[in-house]
Amino acid sequence: MTKIIKNPRVTEKASFAQEQNVYSFDVVSGANKTEIKKAIFALYKVHPVKVNVLPIPRKNIMSKGRLGVKGGGRKALVYLKVGDKIEFI
Repeated sequence: MTKIIKNPRVTEKASFAQEQNVYSFDVVSGANKTEIKKAIFALYKVHPVKVNVLPIPRKNIMSKGRLGVKGGGRKALVYLKVGDKIEFI
């Protein structure tokens, strides 16, 4: 169950969203919203109100003269009730 959530996304935009009880996580590509809700409850013991799942586009990069591909995958935005909180260590 906890293999669905890879890690929390720690970005500037995600930290501003945490003030409105919206948390962002990287998730596996095959996960659906109900599986993500169950995994959040199993890990953090809070019930999400709503979950949005968004694709992360792949990006072409150039590093040291070589062309490569970066990123890709999916992220989940988890909305919590007022008063609920997730603490990242």
